Amino acid sequence: MSKVWKFKDNIDTDIIIAARYLNTSDPAILASHVMEDADKDFSKKISPGDIIVAGENFGCGSSREHAPIALKAAGISCVIAKSFARIFYRNSFNMGLLILECDKTDEISEGDELEIDLDNGIIKNLTTKKEYKFSPMPPFMQELLQTGGLINYAKSKM
Repeated sequence: MSKVWKFKDNIDTDIIIAARYLNTSDPAILASHVMEDADKDFSKKISPGDIIVAGENFGCGSSREHAPIALKAAGISCVIAKSFARIFYRNSFNMGLLILECDKTDEISEGDELEIDLDNGIIKNLTTKKEYKFSPMPPFMQELLQTGGLINYAKSKM
């Protein structure tokens, strides 16, 4: 069960982690500044396992890997959006950040508690008792995420 933090459409990578912090790739430093241009206290409010729910085109903008690193290091367990920018989508899996596309994000509110069933492609809203479908994730992609991303996955296969 995870708490929802709600954001709008077109959240770009500069909002996820501002360019002024790109002089480091230290996950802890990036995590301390995640989403601060949208909510200056965001990193202090969230708890490990929380979920971001957003509208369309999440992660648009530059191709920086810092964005999914910052979210994951901050403890965000998943980002659910109507759609993702392609490079952010790829970077997220490479970094081991779970992202799910769901066209019903307007029905999920900030503060709702969610549970995700990856095997069956179901997001359960424990607050409203509604369920939302997403395309089930193939086992190999689940394994990629469980190992922490592409680099760790590749090392585990050596």
